[in-house]
Amino acid sequence: MTSTRETILQTLLAELQTVPGATALREEVLPERLPAGGLVILRDGDPGAPEVTLSPLAYHYEHRAEIEVIVQGKTPAARATAFDALVQAIGAALATDSTLGGLCDWTEAKTPQPVDLPVEGASALKAAIIPVILHYTTVDPLG
Repeated sequence: MTSTRETILQTLLAELQTVPGATALREEVLPERLPAGGLVILRDGDPGAPEVTLSPLAYHYEHRAEIEVIVQGKTPAARATAFDALVQAIGAALATDSTLGGLCDWTEAKTPQPVDLPVEGASALKAAIIPVILHYTTVDPLG
């Protein structure tokens, strides 16, 4: 049986895979070539220490996952446009169901802080990490 945490992360990845044109992966390394529509990599992140209630016993998590967003473009304007479109599409995908089908109490994306990354012999990259806080409860600290 899959844990609540793993089920939530799989569901979040499935939501990210609905973003048009982008390639969404989980826990992968950056490939040598980026897909034309941009790359989204879900990092499992840190569930942190849960708040515990005793009656009934429950573990309340504010799990911080991360979504890496990477686009490539020949000009700063092209990168900015592609990056903005991809971030907006991710936001729209997450907004369709902020409870991930009832698995979470709430899913909350934080503001990305983009950076431009030069690549020798190729078009530069624009990348950012979007922290996503997953609020959920389990009856088992391992699940």
